[in-house]
Amino acid sequence: MPSFDAEFRTKLQELFTWRRDVRHFKTDPLPPDALDRLLAIADQAPSVGLSQPWRFVLVEKDAPRAAIRSSFEVHNKAALDGLDGDRAELYATLKLAGLDQAPVHLAVFCDPDPDQGGGLGRQTMPETLDFSAVGAIQTLWLAARAEGIGLGWLSILNPDDVSDALDVPKDWRFIAYLCIGYPQQETDTPELERAGWEHRSPLSQRIFRR
Repeated sequence: MPSFDAEFRTKLQELFTWRRDVRHFKTDPLPPDALDRLLAIADQAPSVGLSQPWRFVLVEKDAPRAAIRSSFEVHNKAALDGLDGDRAELYATLKLAGLDQAPVHLAVFCDPDPDQGGGLGRQTMPETLDFSAVGAIQTLWLAARAEGIGLGWLSILNPDDVSDALDVPKDWRFIAYLCIGYPQQETDTPELERAGWEHRSPLSQRIFRR
């Protein structure tokens, strides 16, 4: 059994601290084997009933990428139109997608009824399949960061637009659209915090005892 000593735990904490939601990417391609290696690590994530319900779709062609960008532009404008005053001005300055620079676009879906796993653990909480897919994304995120690769999670999209653009099975649930590549800069502070949109609050506000 491996031993994770104090030095390892310190480095692991640094990995958590320096993991960022990246929007500013270099256009440099990833090494040929990097994405396969990272996806293999993500595939080791825990899943309800060992169902592995995540489905990774590499978006490589111009047409689906253009459709994704169109969906983002429509819904980003709608979000901006719903704001007023200083908040609207600040929102308009935020870079919320790395679609044009990131060399890798990866959509993540969840198979809502996979044969694998035999249904174990999800009769009362079927949403644990989606949670499992998110766990795979987090695993991918940390593995990428450990190699100096950035990941940005783009959520300002209509799920139906994404599913149609990528021609996936109708019952798959859209979980995330990820931009992956080398970040233009590295920082231990979230971009939204640096921009003044939001700040971290104390952990004590999120711990409850009964």
